[in-house]
Amino acid sequence: MKKCWFMFIGLIMLVGCVTTRSVQLGEYQQRAAVPWKSVAVYRTPDSVPGKYNEIALLTAKGDSLLTGQSAMWKSLQKKAAKLGANAIILEATAEPKDAAKIASAVLLGFGPSRRGKAVAIFILPPEK
Repeated sequence: MKKCWFMFIGLIMLVGCVTTRSVQLGEYQQRAAVPWKSVAVYRTPDSVPGKYNEIALLTAKGDSLLTGQSAMWKSLQKKAAKLGANAIILEATAEPKDAAKIASAVLLGFGPSRRGKAVAIFILPPEK
């Protein structure tokens, strides 16, 4: 019986995670990873303070019943940090409708996916 509980808890933890994938954009340039908390989040390209290089397109996906939007943004920031980006520009988030959440939870036992997209960027230092 204990083994079943451990498997169930492991499954819940796995389903509750947000997974983020990346696709490199432009010429690949190896950058050192940065602390994820230092990765700035911008809503539009116009709000970025200065010139920047696009590093990668990021896509995140997580169970809508077990993860919040903040967990999705955190996952996007962590992936960008590993790539050496110092900021992300959020493109879109897709929230499932309440009816879809209820139907999935009742019929499947887990919620539909929450999805998000962002572009990982490196903001260039100001020119002197």
